[in-house]
Amino acid sequence: MKTKLTQLLNIDFPMIMAPMFLVSNEAMLTAAMNSGIAGTFPSLNYRNAGEIDQVLDNLNQVKVKTTGTYGVNLIVQKTNPLYEKHLKVCVEKKVPFYITSLGNPKEVIQQAHNYGAKVFCDITNSEHAQKCFELGCDGFIAVGQGAGGHAGPNSLQIVVPALQRKFPGIPVIAAGGIANGAGILSMLSLGAAGVSIGTRFIASTEAAVSDAYKKAIVDSKMEDIVLTEKISGTPCTIINTPFAKKIGYKQNWIERALSNNSKTKKYFKMWVQLSGMKRLEQSVKPGNYQSLWCAGQSVELIDDIISCKDIIERMKKETAAAYGQLTELMNS
Repeated sequence: MKTKLTQLLNIDFPMIMAPMFLVSNEAMLTAAMNSGIAGTFPSLNYRNAGEIDQVLDNLNQVKVKTTGTYGVNLIVQKTNPLYEKHLKVCVEKKVPFYITSLGNPKEVIQQAHNYGAKVFCDITNSEHAQKCFELGCDGFIAVGQGAGGHAGPNSLQIVVPALQRKFPGIPVIAAGGIANGAGILSMLSLGAAGVSIGTRFIASTEAAVSDAYKKAIVDSKMEDIVLTEKISGTPCTIINTPFAKKIGYKQNWIERALSNNSKTKKYFKMWVQLSGMKRLEQSVKPGNYQSLWCAGQSVELIDDIISCKDIIERMKKETAAAYGQLTELMNS
């Protein structure tokens, strides 16, 4: 299958394994590359000295033997204390492509383009897209309703064609609520150049999270996914566990005041994000009752825990089957 995404990244199938905080790991990305798609991880998954350097060296060795590729997700907000350090390492290791989130991607775009790497920017609407377009990004990750983590407020059925119409030369990758081949085909039919899928891969054998987290992905339904401001200050989708209910979903008035005050917002947001990271890190470990588990509404469509390779191969077959069914319907 050839799309703008497969041509841009030189991969076999137009799918990105989305970057997931504390979930994405080297084994998952290796499986993605071996299956001919693009695997990604958040740089913040590797916060200790030398960790990300070694992972990038290993992934670069895998890449040359496969038809897939990999990328790194950078949180480009000033509140990310490791942003500059991680960008420097990624540039030195010549990461093939980047996904930027929650901030101004100008520096990443400039440094990546200096050696031929590509940059996709997370966006939720045309206003965000316009800013990234003017900075020279190579594509948009259109984050819509139903996505895991920082989901967008708008339907992909509107966002994808709207971006295609306004920015006809820029590839749009659809993210949110996609967990099978029919979902992939629907996004391609809207004009997307590919899809970004995260939640489905949490329920994989390679994901190094607790069995309880994986079981929750399989057992949960779409109505079990709620938005919380307690993790990063920005609305984030999680499974509505008893602990999530206990701590609530909204910041209190003091937290909101500190978040909006020009003198305190930078440092308070940094504190909120660091606290949220620690909570999430504890939650993915076995035996922890303080369960804050990120997930998207596509949990409704996930019924088993299998390998990343099997997930990808299943989706490829489902996409072909869905196309065949549609062709039969049109020709009937």
